[in-house]
Amino acid sequence: MAVAADQPREPVVSIRRLTQDQYRQSIADVFGDDIKISGRLQPDPRREGLIAVGVSQSSVSASGFEQYDSTARDIADQVTDATHRELVGCKPVNAAKSDDACARAFLGNAGRLLFRRPLQSTELDRYVGLAGQGAVARKDFYRGISTSLANMLVSPSFLFRTERAVWDGGHYRLDDYSVASRISFLIWNAPPDEALLLAAEHGELGTPDGLRRQVDRLLASPRFEAGVRAFFADMLALEDLDTLQKDPTIYPRFNSKLAADAREQTLRTIVDTLVRRDEDYSALFATRRTFLSRTLGVLYGMPVTSRGWEAYEFPAEDPRAGILAQPAFLMAHAHPGRSSPTLRGKAIRELVLCQQVPAPPPNVDFAIVQNVQDPKFATARQRIAAHNTQAMCTGCHKLMDPLGLPLEGFDGGAGMRTTENGAVIDLSGDHNGKRFVGAPGLGSALAADPALSSCLVNRLYSFGAGRTPAADDSGWLEAIRASSVADGLKIRAVVRAVALSDEFYRPEPGDGSAEVAAGPSASAKDAKETPHGS
Repeated sequence: MAVAADQPREPVVSIRRLTQDQYRQSIADVFGDDIKISGRLQPDPRREGLIAVGVSQSSVSASGFEQYDSTARDIADQVTDATHRELVGCKPVNAAKSDDACARAFLGNAGRLLFRRPLQSTELDRYVGLAGQGAVARKDFYRGISTSLANMLVSPSFLFRTERAVWDGGHYRLDDYSVASRISFLIWNAPPDEALLLAAEHGELGTPDGLRRQVDRLLASPRFEAGVRAFFADMLALEDLDTLQKDPTIYPRFNSKLAADAREQTLRTIVDTLVRRDEDYSALFATRRTFLSRTLGVLYGMPVTSRGWEAYEFPAEDPRAGILAQPAFLMAHAHPGRSSPTLRGKAIRELVLCQQVPAPPPNVDFAIVQNVQDPKFATARQRIAAHNTQAMCTGCHKLMDPLGLPLEGFDGGAGMRTTENGAVIDLSGDHNGKRFVGAPGLGSALAADPALSSCLVNRLYSFGAGRTPAADDSGWLEAIRASSVADGLKIRAVVRAVALSDEFYRPEPGDGSAEVAAGPSASAKDAKETPHGS
């Protein structure tokens, strides 16, 4: 079956492939949680610090298309099987024949939600035609609907978030449906709901009051927690835990269940601290409140009686303070058989402070650092000091190691320790000229660094816009940062400030549309859906 899209009425300014999580959430929102997605989807690339930026520079490969096609057919078959046929919303006059009226009602509604905009009349006619052809060929109305729905699910209009611009008062702005998608994926990491689509349809999102009402409604929803989880999972690169490996002879307690629970622990801590308790962002790096599962209880040496998750607060003297002292960070940024102050310090610089650390030169000798059995260099600090006598290494290690060494009280499997090879571990560090000790001191040092809040605001913008800030974005983003810090740097307030900023919706020349820069007389480029067989 082949599909050709209509000519776009407005220039395309941004195209972003749905992430795997966004794809799954879209299906759940439209058809319900009991529609299962069992197939593999194309992996999400990470670029410039975020998957949200990577998918804006990602197409669908041939193998990826096969995965999407197979998954689409399976989803469509589930939606139209005997168990779920109520999702169609109408009954055909004769289930063994085509019924254009029923097909049009279902496909028009499903397409509007899947494409995040109403279907154009010619689009809907094509999908209804496909359903009719399939029903006739298979002598089954529902198989025909399944054929058409599967085609819809591999359409670029579903797989890609396509933002368009309209000419308004002498300048281009995003159209209302593009605005609806941008705020819903920023705040919920999900497609627009019915109320948001209606607001777009009625032109409300083009007015300050209308936009404010919808942003505040989304922020007040329990679904905001899912958006916060998605943002921080991306910002902290928590997907690395999905493929994490450890040497079982050195860390016998490590397994995939522990890695998954470690990820969930950090996300639960983030949501509890920033959303439910509405605390300052810097509290994430100092909080002693967290959640434990039975698997994590074994690692921590604490009995957990619940089959699910239990809230727990470490005592004031405990060194486990902040999310950087949690297993998710400690295990992910270490080697399979040993800890790594350098990897941990690099991760703090890049993930938390948005500061890029140069890659090491190709001819660096790591023998001293890797030899954990050398009695002359019992601790990681001693090995790094010896390694840094190589002049080519000193500069970068000064950026990383002082932030990673205070976490050496935790081994590569996140277990606590006070000695290494019989030598007492020195947990001192320094940042911006200030000395501190251990994870609690690290949290305080980071809280005092303006780069912490600046990174949060810039990453939020990039997560929502799908691109890193341009030079002329620095002013308004800095204004949001300064205002947010003065008010306590609350995540809900920061997201609201970004979502209500005119600049957040400004089409950028060069991110998909040269004609935006040229003005309204320039013609939009053709955008056609890729034909494929059924």
